[in-house]
Amino acid sequence: MTPDNILWERYPCVSSYPHARTWLTIQCQLQLAQNTIEAYARALEDYLRFCHHQQIDVSQANRADMAAYVHHLSHLPRPDHHARQPAQGLANATIQQRLTAVRLYYDYLIEEGLREHNPVGRGRYTPGNAFGGQRERGLLPRYRSLPWIPAEEEWGRIIEVVRQETIRNRVMFAISYDTALRREELCLLETGDIDPTRRLVQVRAETTKNRQGRIVPYMSATATLYANYLNHRRNLSRERGPLFLSESRRNHAQPISIWTWSKVVKGIAIRAEVPRFTPHTLRHLCLTDLARADWDVYDIAAFAGHRSVQSTLLYIHLSGRDLSEKLARSMSHLHAWRVQTLAEAL
Repeated sequence: MTPDNILWERYPCVSSYPHARTWLTIQCQLQLAQNTIEAYARALEDYLRFCHHQQIDVSQANRADMAAYVHHLSHLPRPDHHARQPAQGLANATIQQRLTAVRLYYDYLIEEGLREHNPVGRGRYTPGNAFGGQRERGLLPRYRSLPWIPAEEEWGRIIEVVRQETIRNRVMFAISYDTALRREELCLLETGDIDPTRRLVQVRAETTKNRQGRIVPYMSATATLYANYLNHRRNLSRERGPLFLSESRRNHAQPISIWTWSKVVKGIAIRAEVPRFTPHTLRHLCLTDLARADWDVYDIAAFAGHRSVQSTLLYIHLSGRDLSEKLARSMSHLHAWRVQTLAEAL
């Protein structure tokens, strides 16, 4: 992604603040992922808009101003509201994501000598020394919830709806689950990334979140579906390149966007009456199933493209594998002990 690709009209506040626009431009030039750039832009736009409404000088904002911003975020209507969650207040992870972008922006202002302290905190930042010294307490606690995955009955409803989808959507759904691809990785696949003879998908480093490429396999059922899709794709385009193409009149034969895929999955979720189902759910479900199948945590991390196994451990916990094994061993030992004591008593 380049600065010319940024839709600046979507971020009028960022565009009107010279330092904010320069900072976002730098992130593009540093070759950050497109999704990361867009997340930073949305977060910074929201923060600058808040400061404008509250008449806060962005360059002089202090800890109290940041606390007011956190309070504001914690009382916004939640766009992905579900019955089990409160209707007010953004999720902890969403607030943390917004604060990360704001913190990085103030890091930039410090590097440029425009202010001395970062009001967001998370360490004492000094130019040339990053976050050296004693780390400060963050603005709010960080909660790390286990990923949500559908129950068997919910999964059955989802599959019934998927069966009615187009061949392109069905193969995208299948590959997304089989290979645990992220949304961007899936939509940016090219024809040359698939090896149908060995049923392998090459995930190019430039399309990944952490810029680490990997090769992952997919199942034989997906291979059959993929072969059928290739025959269908030839009706749209015979050129090599982006694998999944749009069939709409407006963007006919153009690469499918992440937003289009999100709309497809949202439509599936609505018709299946499983509103919590998202494109990332397929990744969560695949990795959890691998943990349930007793895959080693390092193998799962390599499959998922995780930089740290700490991220992978979430799926081990979600599968309940370790706890189930420990419980079984403990109960077996306790049972033997009780039988022995009972025999001795008799």
